[in-house]
Amino acid sequence: MKTRSSARGEPRRLGNMALLALMLCSLVALSLIRARFSPIGSTAGAEAAIKAEDPKPVLVVSKADVATEAGDGDGADEVAAVAAEENKAEENKQAEEEVQPKPKPEHAAAVIAVDASKPVCYETSRRSDTCEAAGDVRLLGRSQTIYVDTLEQKWKARPYCRKHDKFALSHVKEWTLKPLPSGDGDGAGAAPRCTSNSSATAFVLSTGGFTGNPFHDYTDVLIPAFITAHRFGGEVQFLVSNYKSWWMSRYIQIFQQMSRHEVVDIDADDEVRCYPSVVVGPTFHRELGVDPSKTPDGVSVADFRKMLRGAFGLERATATPSGDRWDIRRRPRLLIISRRASRGRAFMNERAMADMAGSLGFDVRVGDPEMTSDTSKFARLVNSCDVMVGVHGAGLTNMVFLPAGAVVVQVVPYGRLEWLARNTFAEPSAGMEVHYLEYVVQLDETTLSEQYPSDHPVLKDPMAIHKQGWDALKTTYLDKQNVRPHLGRLKNTFLQALKMLPHGRDD
Repeated sequence: MKTRSSARGEPRRLGNMALLALMLCSLVALSLIRARFSPIGSTAGAEAAIKAEDPKPVLVVSKADVATEAGDGDGADEVAAVAAEENKAEENKQAEEEVQPKPKPEHAAAVIAVDASKPVCYETSRRSDTCEAAGDVRLLGRSQTIYVDTLEQKWKARPYCRKHDKFALSHVKEWTLKPLPSGDGDGAGAAPRCTSNSSATAFVLSTGGFTGNPFHDYTDVLIPAFITAHRFGGEVQFLVSNYKSWWMSRYIQIFQQMSRHEVVDIDADDEVRCYPSVVVGPTFHRELGVDPSKTPDGVSVADFRKMLRGAFGLERATATPSGDRWDIRRRPRLLIISRRASRGRAFMNERAMADMAGSLGFDVRVGDPEMTSDTSKFARLVNSCDVMVGVHGAGLTNMVFLPAGAVVVQVVPYGRLEWLARNTFAEPSAGMEVHYLEYVVQLDETTLSEQYPSDHPVLKDPMAIHKQGWDALKTTYLDKQNVRPHLGRLKNTFLQALKMLPHGRDD
């Protein structure tokens, strides 16, 4: 009996030992797993957790309106750089790494992302300086003063895109950005108390300078404003310095497309307006154009033209016939931009030009943009046309309303002015997807030949007049000259324009 009992107990002892060994192995395995995956002892993981939970906010809204936070007041670009370089060992290399451009956001940011590597005010192009700041922004319009709590020094700027033109800037008020005073109460050293609060970005720009001339309206103000404001998706408020009520009434529909907020005559404003961020001065790219590679969201002049169609209710995006091809019901329409002879650069045979164009099959219209105060009405006329012809001048700026695929014909006055024609309207036409043709006036087509003897330098040596400076050139070749294009030569240009137009599905 004793022998049997011992025999039965032996297997039990062996089973217990096996179970104990299994438990020990499990403990060892658990320890190894914990050592491998536990955040304890992982410095990088701890630092990442600290940055993510740091309670100090940055006044930045990132893509898709998601707020970005960073420790020690870092900007959104720096946060993105740290995230992109988190696997690198040295922190100084992270700081030096250039931040790559972000993909185009589905929703624009309401507050600017300030790049800490740039000064508050910096040169955005050869024509423009721009100031950007985020924080506690308090703006006093009557004194052209902006207080920002994140500033460490004073900055000054004139918010107009002609930074080297002293004459233009003499008509533009200077704005000052200052550190926000730290004092409380109503004393001299106290911060001004907010009387108006907004969650939008404040955008200060001027309608001084050369505004009133359509070319400068678009080149110096409207297109730069679009370049600067588009990224905010409407959450921007235009604070207009050197405000002109007649000018704003002409273009108010454009500003309403770019912003959900009222436009403010800021120089006459008595409020202390408070914002989370501010931009002072629009960004210039090129004459009547946008460089998509320089915009944060990749917009182009095509986007600007689309916005104009929405602003003025323009129906035609492209110059295509209503049916398969042009016919008697919808002939291609040609617009002659008219000018008064007293202003110079007028067509002296305008009626004959219209008759000749009509004989080629064009539905001809004649319009003087200066004779109407209704910008929407003239924009709709231009948009209804397929070809627009005019002598070099501000009236050709209306090409911004032409549908894509249309043709603009610039008549270049006598006097070796091809360079001027190229810079102002020839080069911008490509970005607008508008075909460009040029008709250069010859000596027998200018009224200057009636004003000067045949051997005068004005007729024989235009470059000698150029060397006398812009005022001499402008007075002689732009202000005193009218033109009478040779109908035979002009007919060939109109026929070329006709061939450029889309003619239907069989093209």
